[in-house]
This record gives sequence, structure tokens and C-alpha cells, in this order.
Amino acid sequence: MITLYGFGRIFPEGVGETKDLRAQWALEETGLPYRVHALDHTAGDLDSDAYGRISPFRQVPAIDDDGFVLSESAAVVLYVAEKSGKLIPSDIQGRTRVVQWCFAATSTVEPTLTCLDCIDIFDQRKAAHDVRAEVAKLAGRWLGHVERRLEDREWIACTDFTVADIMMAGVLRTIRKTDLMEPFPRLKAYYARCHARPAWQRTLALYAERLGVSVEAIR
Repeated sequence: MITLYGFGRIFPEGVGETKDLRAQWALEETGLPYRVHALDHTAGDLDSDAYGRISPFRQVPAIDDDGFVLSESAAVVLYVAEKSGKLIPSDIQGRTRVVQWCFAATSTVEPTLTCLDCIDIFDQRKAAHDVRAEVAKLAGRWLGHVERRLEDREWIACTDFTVADIMMAGVLRTIRKTDLMEPFPRLKAYYARCHARPAWQRTLALYAERLGVSVEAIR
């Protein structure tokens, strides 16, 4: 059985934003049996030597599938897809297209959005607001590219829902409480479509239960 290392306790500003949501979503979509090993971030569980042997950067999520240990959310969801034979096409070009859009989510779109988060959280000086304005322009550029990708298509990589959609929708959660998606109606519809899926609703409910918060507080 797969063991998913996810948060059991975390600092308040991180609740609902963590990447273990993506891994659990993939597991729920595929139906693979799993259990959650809940980590207490506030108590330093992620900083232990034991967890360092599981996750090289001491980050969540990680999985242990009967001795096969893997970290990084994109790698985890791709592994889950490949193992289950779900959420990913069977042909090499289709699989590669899914991988492409997983990389697009984590390597192109997400870093800019993470930069915005860091500015908002760690630096409220005037200079930070000037930097934020420029980074927001770059974020709009990336989101505009995603908007164009979604023209005449329901899902980001293929005709069917895949792990690439889990990755992209997971990245977009970072800006769900901002106005950054407002200029992009297809992107907004795509975001809503992804998060309306029953497996996501189950994931969010399980996550809320695990962390002792209400679903509405993190939706």
C-alpha cells in the first residue's frame, strides 16, 4: 500500500495551500489504496533526519510504495498515474504531452505565483509593492498563455482529465483569492471545472478533517 506523507499540523498561513493536496487528489482519482502519514510541521517533523531520508529537500508530499520512495508533487502524481494506468494516455506522445503540462505548471506558472506569495507574506515595505507589480505582470503573461491553451479544449493536456490538470489546478489554487484570474474567463472556467470533480471534493474534505479545519475555510 502507498503511504502518503502529508501535513497533520501546519502553521496557519499554510493551511489549504500545501502540495500534499495534489498527491492525495491523484490517489483519490485513481482509486489506488493508500494511507496518510500525517506530519507535524510545527513540531519539526519535516526537519528530522528520518524524513530527510524520505524527502531530500524535507518537503511534502512524499510517498513510500512498499519501499519505493518518491518526492516532488509532479513526480508523485505522474507515478500514481503510471502505476494505476489512469489519468494519463497509453501512447508515448500522449504521455509526453501530460508530462509537458506538468512541467509547465511547476516550472513556468508556479514559480511566479510563489514569488507573489513570498512578497505578500514576507515583505510589506514600499519597495516590495513595486516588485510585486512587475511580478504580477509576469504572472498575467503566463496565465494568458494558459488561457490560450484552453481555447476549444476542456483539459490542459489531452481530451481527457489527466494528472497535468491536477498539477495546473493545484498551482492555480495559489491565486484563487486574488483577482489575477479575472481577465481570463476560460482559465476561471477551467479552474472551476477541475475543482468540481468528486475526487477533489473528497480530497478537500479528507484534508480538512486531517487538519481539523472546516472545508469552507480552505475552499
